[in-house]
Amino acid sequence: MRNITHIVVHCSATPQTTTIESIKSYWKNVRGWKSPGYHFIIKANGEVVQLLDIGSVSNGVGGRNSTLINICYLGGVNASKVPIDNRTPQQKASLLTLLGEMKRKFPRAIIQGHRDFPGVAKACPSFNAKAEYANL
Repeated sequence: MRNITHIVVHCSATPQTTTIESIKSYWKNVRGWKSPGYHFIIKANGEVVQLLDIGSVSNGVGGRNSTLINICYLGGVNASKVPIDNRTPQQKASLLTLLGEMKRKFPRAIIQGHRDFPGVAKACPSFNAKAEYANL
């Protein structure tokens, strides 16, 4: 098993209706990635979709992925692409459950947002994940 130091929360920065297939297509055809950007994506209805085994490396935070579990919720921007915490109640519940599961597997891992890494100039995940999940 990999040495997981962080469990990272992301938003897709897309409408919540965006399909996972379209995101996967973007990663492959536009970004040229061979692996998904996240281990898990949480749909607006709360459904958790696993895209990659947690033993594998995803592409969530450039230069740091070998020690990360990357979790994303669909959304994070309004219709004008302005960052906003628009997680549905179902997404919030599923994210809390999934983060709890990951924290039990990796008790020393730090939960934080993508934006909390040094040098990251984005609002992702559009809320303060580090503060919200500090007690997990």
